[in-house]
Amino acid sequence: MQSSLGSRLPNFTEEQSKLLINSFDFIGLNYYTTNYAAHIPHQVNHTNNTDTNYFQDTRVNFSTERNGNPIGPRAASPWLFVYPRGLRELLLYIKKKYNNPVIYITENGMDESNDPTLPLEEALMDTYRIDFFYRHLYYISAAIKDGVKVQGYFAWSFLDCFEWNFGYTIRFGINFVDYKDNLKRHQKLSAHWYRSFLQKYQTHYCMVN
Repeated sequence: MQSSLGSRLPNFTEEQSKLLINSFDFIGLNYYTTNYAAHIPHQVNHTNNTDTNYFQDTRVNFSTERNGNPIGPRAASPWLFVYPRGLRELLLYIKKKYNNPVIYITENGMDESNDPTLPLEEALMDTYRIDFFYRHLYYISAAIKDGVKVQGYFAWSFLDCFEWNFGYTIRFGINFVDYKDNLKRHQKLSAHWYRSFLQKYQTHYCMVN
């Protein structure tokens, strides 16, 4: 970072550096997708700050495809490609890199496009979301068996809601919000599945956000 960012990177005093050691209680991890990454070898120009940004500073080209093949099936958001295995790989990396800290999965979920023409019964049948949760929880379980200290999991999200620049055109929730009927709520199939999952395994570590 020092060689790439130059004078734009603040310096820590020796005292501040010591404060950073073991300075957190846990790591909160949001995971939705994975990208392929390729190194960009050229140096960033430090003199012209107007041309620098976070993505340039990474010196990485990100892609959801390799040789024309997507890394996984795409959800409604153009950036969200489903790749559950990546969560286990990330958890194992954090364990190795940061001395095996306590981790909470603070967000994990997928979206679908909001289709106002769908009958309610059909809109509630989100089997793809069940598959998403099942596979991600499977890989979390595998990481825990490998010694990763995952202490909690939050499914995103409890309700369909306003999603950044996509507004109400996509749905993330395990509960359906009827925008045409006074915001009435209906449990999707994924909500029933998630409740059964929690009851079956009697876990205290899975939640909805």
